[in-house]
Amino acid sequence: MEWRGRRGSGNIEDRRGVRGVRGASVGGVGGIGVIAVVVIGYFLGFDLTPLLNDSQTQTQQTGAPAQITDADKQAGQFVSVVLADTEEIWTGVFKQQIGETYTPAKLVLFKGVTQSPCGDASGATGPFYCPGDKKVYLDTDFFTTMSRQLGAEGDFAMAYVVAHEIGHHVQDEMGILSQANDVRGRSSEADANEISVRIELQADCLAGIWAREAQNTFGSIQKGDFEEAVNAAKQIGDDTLQRSAGRVPMPESFTHGTSAQRSTWFVKGLNSGQLSACDTFSASNL
Repeated sequence: MEWRGRRGSGNIEDRRGVRGVRGASVGGVGGIGVIAVVVIGYFLGFDLTPLLNDSQTQTQQTGAPAQITDADKQAGQFVSVVLADTEEIWTGVFKQQIGETYTPAKLVLFKGVTQSPCGDASGATGPFYCPGDKKVYLDTDFFTTMSRQLGAEGDFAMAYVVAHEIGHHVQDEMGILSQANDVRGRSSEADANEISVRIELQADCLAGIWAREAQNTFGSIQKGDFEEAVNAAKQIGDDTLQRSAGRVPMPESFTHGTSAQRSTWFVKGLNSGQLSACDTFSASNL
């Protein structure tokens, strides 16, 4: 992906150089962060759910201020450029396809742990979108985890992660996320998991629209980039993560979708470029 020397976003909130702050735990996260804790736990082979149990943790400073390396700086610049691309693309898509104004999300960069209205953001939660403040939370060390442990390599795989989380903001802007989470809150565990899958697959499809428009608008896509994104979608499918953790895949526990589903919906968005093609909630077959 051609990104160096290009415009970055002004909607980056960089907390990486400040001392970590721990407040209410990720038990308060509405959907995405909690799911990420469990999914990362699947891959690493141990149970991270105790992190979800204490929602009464008092705010406190933890550790020394993080040291910002050259790699951290480059990762921050990369994320800023990708975020700027999403802002321009979704502004255009909203205007052209639904006649609405797109309000960009802010993206919080952090190292170690930081607070959000949805609870603590940490390396354990992975990247997530918090509807409470309309911000994406991202520790760029997750990119290393993707490459070394999940087998999702390449800069466009990293861009896909940002685009997927911004996809949740797009859902929020369209009123989809709040409606889906409201129904989830009133559903059985099995039905709530199925709704979560549809939320995630739609975000994958929206990331596909972004990838298509990034090529058409900026010409920033290089050979193999789309394949990197499709591979990343496959590597973080629930079935693949559970197998990697030495477990038999349990479809009733899936919250993000299978590898095949995630890559399929990304490609749907990539091929169509249309919001209407990303209606996972009406799809009879995911």
